Amino acid sequence: MIRHNAPADNAELRQALYGSEVFLLAANAASRALGDTVRTLLHKHFGPDYRSLEHSADGDAFFGRMGLLRRELYLQPEPQRLIAELVSALGFDPARSACDPLRLRAILHEGERNPRAKAVYYPHRDTWYSHSQSLITCWIPLDDLPPEETFVFFPEQFTQVVPNNSEIFDYQRWVERDWNLKIGWQHKDDGLTAQYPELTGPLPEGAPRVGFSCSRDQILLFAGHHLHQTLPQSRGRNRFSLDFRLVQLDDHEAGRGAPNVDNRSTGSALPHYINCASALRA
Repeated sequence: MIRHNAPADNAELRQALYGSEVFLLAANAASRALGDTVRTLLHKHFGPDYRSLEHSADGDAFFGRMGLLRRELYLQPEPQRLIAELVSALGFDPARSACDPLRLRAILHEGERNPRAKAVYYPHRDTWYSHSQSLITCWIPLDDLPPEETFVFFPEQFTQVVPNNSEIFDYQRWVERDWNLKIGWQHKDDGLTAQYPELTGPLPEGAPRVGFSCSRDQILLFAGHHLHQTLPQSRGRNRFSLDFRLVQLDDHEAGRGAPNVDNRSTGSALPHYINCASALRA
């Protein structure tokens, strides 16, 4: 299911993604530049040993510093320009591609024990968050990671209905409640009070799971429709990664994308995406 060489033709790449294939591609100049930009910010806020558990020992202090870092990343034009360069390097037409802002994720050692972080570990489809069925998710690790520190896909559920409550999510109501939710939980209790789509029943017994290891700044591409889940970890360090969401506008307008088998979220996040050609000119 996970391929390491992308088709040279971008239309073929998109169709493969919509058909459930996943691509883990070698780092390129744009992904390395993104990684370096964010690692510089991590060094600024946490020092060179930014994965150390000492930084997250005081959860409230760590959350506050991550909020400042995420806001700084969100407000800088350079990361969005680098996203556009990466999109172009992958063969997408920047003029017909749109991306949401770059997000920095932190998965903490034994973070699943924190009730405020419970939604981080829900099996979910990204499309349940009012995204297009043409959604392609791009994920970039900031360090070399073994499979125990990444996440897993549930490939058989790509074309199967899974029990979920995606109908609770309406994009317009979500951002009206707190615009800061767009760039990560900026209030420590959002993880307790905000509603996030999740499974509401079990998956079939023995449902296959596909994981992966990766090297820093590699590029993982997958359809946002894929059911996937972040793994809890107890490896004595914290994990940081980047991701953004990409929509090829011609596909969205033509209704091309992964099959919608169970997404009942409402509203649309697409109007708040950034056109990649505009980002390149910024």
